[in-house]
Amino acid sequence: MSTPLFAPSITPSPLGPDSLADSFATSYAGVVAFIAVAVEGNFAKAGDRLGIGRSAVSRSVQKLEDQLGTRLFVRTTRSTSLTAEGRQFYDQCHPGVARIVQALDDMRELREGPPSGHLRVCSTVGFGRKVVAPLLHGFCRANPGIAVDLLLDDGPTDFAADGVDVSFRNGRMEDSQVIAKKIIPMQMLLCASPDYAAAHGLPASVDDILDHRGVNFRLASGRIFEWEFKLGDRLQKVTPPAMLTFNDADLVLQAVLDGHGIAQMAAYQVCDHLRAGTLVACLPQHAPDDRGHYLCFLSRQHLPARMRVFIDYMTEHIRGSGLLPPPAPPRYFLTPDWLNQVSKSIEPKRGEDAGTRVSSLSSAPK
Repeated sequence: MSTPLFAPSITPSPLGPDSLADSFATSYAGVVAFIAVAVEGNFAKAGDRLGIGRSAVSRSVQKLEDQLGTRLFVRTTRSTSLTAEGRQFYDQCHPGVARIVQALDDMRELREGPPSGHLRVCSTVGFGRKVVAPLLHGFCRANPGIAVDLLLDDGPTDFAADGVDVSFRNGRMEDSQVIAKKIIPMQMLLCASPDYAAAHGLPASVDDILDHRGVNFRLASGRIFEWEFKLGDRLQKVTPPAMLTFNDADLVLQAVLDGHGIAQMAAYQVCDHLRAGTLVACLPQHAPDDRGHYLCFLSRQHLPARMRVFIDYMTEHIRGSGLLPPPAPPRYFLTPDWLNQVSKSIEPKRGEDAGTRVSSLSSAPK
């Protein structure tokens, strides 16, 4: 059975005004001033405790008495004491005010003290597994008071329904309802294995892609991810013929590494393989440049300390993790004409496979 929002004692009565509305009209400042006078024993000391003048305390208490229609203090030139009604009001109010003060202190400590609490983070499956999850160990060591719950999901994030604090999103940000902080650009690279490149060549143009075997990725919506290429001021979308389609980015990558076809993949997935020579890339001049990896959250205002330190930590470490290829054309971007020429003129050495041969040749001048 669910707990009612308000206790029965403050539900509207058919015989009188709504007590909840009455409590809203009562000044909280007046209640606090009343508690201070009751604790300190006079109006002057209560003013010193609250950091206001004696007359301001007196006016607040007087207003409260007028709202209640009850005298709370007996005032003389020598002393201030509670009336019977004042004593009853104090006994009932003091625990509630103490809880409010404690709640305010707790919120202030959460914001200004050491970061603590529970943090629910969502990420796409590939980026979460490759990038976010490995960084969580260092984050938790640096912030032992924060517990992190990482959800991997390629679908859209519902911050409210899923209770998500921070979400990693890829691509183009079109949701104006969230704050999106761009961490790094999202480079999309057309890649193949050296074995595939040696056997089938590489596309010399975007139109040539349709002559190759693709490995496709199925989005959470069920649609096939369309490869995009920048041709001047416009984007051209390509959906190549594919013998293999996966709804997992890591399986797409593995199929390309195994030589089953070509695929357009994010740089964070392939950068290590490009440096190692287990993948080669082509058509970098047509790679789209309007995508990014983003940290998203609902509001910049009153961010809890646990969210601020997480956003700062992830931004710093992702930007410094080498997830992008160098800006200058690297050795692993092969030109198809040159590759086809050398593939015909040079035979592999004994004990050397095609992958080793293509990887060693890729350092030649373009």
